[in-house]
Formats: sequence, structure tokens, C-alpha cells
Amino acid sequence: MTGLYDDQLIERLRQGAIGLLDKWELDPQTNVDLLTISENATFRAEEPGSRRQIVIRVYRPGYHTQQEIESELDWIVALRQEEIVETPEPLVVKTGGLLTSFELEGEHRFVVAFTFMTGVEPSPTANLNSGFEQLGAISARLHQHVRSWKRPIAFVRKIWNFDTTVGSKSHWGDWRFAPKLTKDGEQLLEKTCLKLKRQLIEFGEGSDRFGLIHADLRLANLLVEGDRLGIIDFDDCGFGWFGYDFAAAVSFLEHESIIAELEDSWIQGYRSVTSLSEESVNMLPNFVMLRRLLLTAWIGSHPETPTAKEVAETYTTGTLMLADNFLSRT
Repeated sequence: MTGLYDDQLIERLRQGAIGLLDKWELDPQTNVDLLTISENATFRAEEPGSRRQIVIRVYRPGYHTQQEIESELDWIVALRQEEIVETPEPLVVKTGGLLTSFELEGEHRFVVAFTFMTGVEPSPTANLNSGFEQLGAISARLHQHVRSWKRPIAFVRKIWNFDTTVGSKSHWGDWRFAPKLTKDGEQLLEKTCLKLKRQLIEFGEGSDRFGLIHADLRLANLLVEGDRLGIIDFDDCGFGWFGYDFAAAVSFLEHESIIAELEDSWIQGYRSVTSLSEESVNMLPNFVMLRRLLLTAWIGSHPETPTAKEVAETYTTGTLMLADNFLSRT
């Protein structure tokens, strides 16, 4: 499967971002360099004189509507105003509003800029226990907030349930197109999906367990500086199970022996803020399996991204091993 991004497109997107610099009153000589490619293309802009830095996100076409992007920004603004979490500030363009755009080959490319947040991504080889306790507390504060926050009338975000993660309406593609997936492997994952679906239906989507979540709290979206744990990239925020935020946090670590310790730390941090039922705790491994299947599909549908390239050779095999363990549990 061919991905969206290539070097030529990335350069055209960079030029589009350069053309918008005046929207944030940046010098036209500002340096704009690629920061990351994932769902979207993200660039870092640094003004040569002031050394002011901002992050410019160019949204992938056909994924989020304008209303969905504006809703993401509404939640970020509310979280910042109420000091729920430390996250970069969306920047107002000089004509007003947070969202701008440019056209490329007849397509509208939505663009948002954020303040640049300093810090480093946690290393997967470091001791992550204390960080996961802190992340559990942050997750609890996020979930507390959405239970009482009065969302704008026009607020709309995607739903992350079984059908939209690994089912017939999956947002990130079909896991059946995962690299190196064999027929036997496909049958194993079909059984895994059936078991997951039964468990998720039984668990349900009550307001005590299902609501607005970040949905992508993996290490790449965390920035540590001293005692501060900053959260970035709300691009995938939507309506899902609260426990899924733990599963997203252990993305690409699911096979590691430390997973049980990280789960315990996350739960401890969560319960330092608010309650978490044993029923919800018992579902965390199921959400980890759900997330793993979702990422397996994403790697197949986004092969041009650095993350997919890094793990494509082994990720499906690891998913099959986890699925086999999952099915063996009662």
C-alpha cells in the first residue's frame, strides 16, 4: 500500500507553511524545518533574530473536518484555561481565529500553530515507573474534566469504539493489510477480535468509563523537563474508553516485560486523583490488545511514516504473539 507522504510532497507542504508565516507575524526569513511525519506533517519554525519558535501542523486531508479540528482546539483551550494539563498553546492568527489553510493541488490543507514546548521524549529504555504514575494522575484529571466540561454546541470528534478501531468502520485502515500477515495469522487475529468485541460489549460505554479522551498518550507525545510532564498532540482526541488512554501510553511497549509495572504505576497515579473501579482495571489488558491491533492496521496504511518504517519488519509478528497470549487467558 502506498502512503500519502513523499519528499516532494513534504517540501510542498513546507513551502505552504512558509507562505503562512505572516499569519503569526513571523519574519519571512524564518527557518521552517520538518519536525515529524505521522498522521499530519509538523514543522518547527524559528525566527532568526528573536529566536522565537512555533510549531506548525499541516493536517492530513480527508481525516478531520474543519469542525473536528476546531473542536480539538476548543478542548485544548479549555484544558489550558482550567490548568488541567500542561500543553502547548494554539496560536491566534492576526486576523483572528486559530485555524488557517492553504491550497495544494486543489486540496484544502488546514493549518494550526502552537507555542513550542521544551523538553525531551521519555526514553523507552529508562525507568518509566515514576513517569507512568504521573501520567496516570494526568489521565485522571483529563477524565474528570470531561465529565463536567460543558462542550460547545458544535463540538464533534471521532469515536474510538470497536467498530472504528478494528472493526468495519476503522479510522486507520484494515489490520488485514498489515505487513507480513499470513492466512494463519489472519485467522488468529479474527479470533482475537471476536473475543475483544464480546468483552467490550459486556463492559459497555457508560459515562463512568467512556468519554472524551486524548487517545494517543504514547511516549512520543510526552515532553519531560525537570518535574514537568507536558502533553502534546491532541490530534486523535475523541470519544472512547477512559482505560484506552493507558493502552495508548504503552504503544510499542506492549511486548516488554515491564508492562505490568507500568500498569501498576499508572493505576496508582490515577487513583491518587479519582477512583478507578476494579472492573476498569481488569479491562486494561483488553484495551492494550485493542490498541495493538489498531496500530498494526495503522502501520499497514501509513507505510511512509518513520514510525511504520522502523517497526514494519517485526510488528505484525509481535502482534500475533500478543494475540496468542490474549486468547490463552480466560
